[in-house]
Amino acid sequence: MMPTAAFSTGPDVRAPWNRALVTGGAGFLGSRLCTRLVDSGVEVDCLDGPSAGRAGRVAHLTARRGFRFLEQDLLDLVGPGSAGALPGPYDLVLHLAGPSCPDAWPERPLALLDAGSLGTRTALAVADRYGARFLLASAPPAHHAASPCPHAGHHGPGELDGDPADPVGPHRVEAEATRFAEALVAAHAADHGTDAGIVRLFTAYGPGMRTDDGCVPGRFIAAALAGKPVVVAGDGSRTHSLCHVDDMVDGVLLVAAGRSVRPVDIGGDETPTELEIARHVAGLTGSGSPVIRAGVPADPPGPPRPVTGFAREIFGWMPRTTWREGLARTVASFRERTGPVPAAVAGGEGKRRT
Repeated sequence: MMPTAAFSTGPDVRAPWNRALVTGGAGFLGSRLCTRLVDSGVEVDCLDGPSAGRAGRVAHLTARRGFRFLEQDLLDLVGPGSAGALPGPYDLVLHLAGPSCPDAWPERPLALLDAGSLGTRTALAVADRYGARFLLASAPPAHHAASPCPHAGHHGPGELDGDPADPVGPHRVEAEATRFAEALVAAHAADHGTDAGIVRLFTAYGPGMRTDDGCVPGRFIAAALAGKPVVVAGDGSRTHSLCHVDDMVDGVLLVAAGRSVRPVDIGGDETPTELEIARHVAGLTGSGSPVIRAGVPADPPGPPRPVTGFAREIFGWMPRTTWREGLARTVASFRERTGPVPAAVAGGEGKRRT
């Protein structure tokens, strides 16, 4: 069992890889993973598509030895010989450019399906070419009224109700793309012997997260810092499983260092209510923003909770940052700048075609 500290004590700790490819590496989680890997002595190729401001997330790494930013859309590499189009060689491929956290996917369903199928197959081909460990960043199962946040598991209440086999619906394409990506990884491991695994990432938050996407806790932070009312849904009783981004990075890298093919849940264990989160954020900002309930009826059940027993028992991972502590750090980071993090630079990994 590898201790979590192996990936959390900075540049003096050597990771078990020499060179890594991180697809979707200029996003919120991807940029943190790139930083941690570089700090651990790993050479990193960060692959992400052209998007105004997105490269700014990894700008602090461009002068670091062994780091390269490859401004390339993964789907543009699809086809024969695609695996050889990247510099390589790699002994780790972290695939965060799949369909798990789409930004504007409802408007681009074909691109979403391509990301789950062709994009994932291309990333797997890269791992096969070099015999690298492959890890897919996926989302929680989406077969019911799911989660309110797009950083992983991100549907509104009731949007996935109905027949799971029905292909019609605002988020059905996303659910099927995610399921296919997971099935593809499992099949690839079985048929080709690829050292491949899957992490299902639940809601991540922390400094640099988006605050303009209408999700918890980002929208609470944006409203409170602006001195506006913090509005909770219904009676505020819906619970949220929040995982600080630093803890999520630990979890992803611990699973990457193992050989599990079975999907591993990485997410927060605490489940504060929406009302508790809103009140805590309002208090942290000191803005005097009132907390307002948007309805009388009780909310529907919250998003699915991560089942982290496997991550604890096999990989020695557990979230170490309490939601109160994590929100305090996050709010403090936003005090140092003005304005929300725009969608162009802050979306979750894989939200676009990259």
